[in-house]
Amino acid sequence: MKAMAGFLATVLICDDEPSLRELIRISLDGPYRFVEADDGESSLALARSERPDVVILDMMMPKRSGLEVLTELRREPDLAKTPVIVLTAQPATREQALRNGADIVMVKPFEPEQITAAVEEVLAQRA
Repeated sequence: MKAMAGFLATVLICDDEPSLRELIRISLDGPYRFVEADDGESSLALARSERPDVVILDMMMPKRSGLEVLTELRREPDLAKTPVIVLTAQPATREQALRNGADIVMVKPFEPEQITAAVEEVLAQRA
């Protein structure tokens, strides 16, 4: 993805596993600014304060599930159109995430190139 003049896309990474957050950061080599949350409550708080360009959201997190966070994001006028990429270790939750407004659902484990392609795809759709 080419950087637009002075534009850094803000990526909110929401996952309770530090190693997975790091893998996503390393995989997304480009014009990105990263904000990270390790539970559902902080995911919502950071989404509200940071207004990210894309959210990468794990389904299973403490305090509030990814599905609860996704549902809440879609209810808020300022965040409803924010692209959300959902990560899940349970393929059965894929349809539920899509019904609740996920733009892309990726099943873990995934290849680093897949997360890069997904982020580039949702950001290109916003441009």
